[in-house]
Amino acid sequence: MDEPATGDHGEPEIDLSAGPFDVDDVPDDGVARLDLGSLLVAPSGDRELRVQVDEKSGAVRAVLLADNAGALELRAFAAPRHGDLWSEIRPQIAADAARRGGTATEREGRFGTELVCEVQMTRADGATGTQTSRVIGINGPRWLLRATLLGDPARDPEAADSWEAAIAQVAVRRGAHAMPVGEQLPLSLPEGATPRAVSAT
Repeated sequence: MDEPATGDHGEPEIDLSAGPFDVDDVPDDGVARLDLGSLLVAPSGDRELRVQVDEKSGAVRAVLLADNAGALELRAFAAPRHGDLWSEIRPQIAADAARRGGTATEREGRFGTELVCEVQMTRADGATGTQTSRVIGINGPRWLLRATLLGDPARDPEAADSWEAAIAQVAVRRGAHAMPVGEQLPLSLPEGATPRAVSAT
């Protein structure tokens, strides 16, 4: 039995042949992806495509697919040509959850090691509850795709196949320009598009 391929630091390399894809490697699969700059996202008939906008700058910060059961937030970041940026930032995400009085637990999923975070939140009506999120990181060629699942697909990973399929259809456009490692790749709205803007929190 062949050993799994590993990167320079011994970490398993994720096979991107089944997606998510680099923009140069998108298969001819007949999927109509919406071009949002650094992310090409396939719309879903039963999920609403939204964007998260920074109120001060007006910049698009994240792309979301959402329905009544949950949401998927997508962001892409510049990464080194070789290395494992996801392994480097997982402890930072876990530390942030702990700082807010929550927990972050690693689990193995379809795309490798992911984090399940649980943080106490105060809702708009003043009641407190627990917000569960699943943070998935996928290392690509000079990019990192970070997908965060909220709601039902975060609370029940075993029943989140259709959400994971949406992640697998994403394509990332890194661009050739130099960028600091960890900087978010720019997002934009296609001309004439009017997805719902969601204020950044």
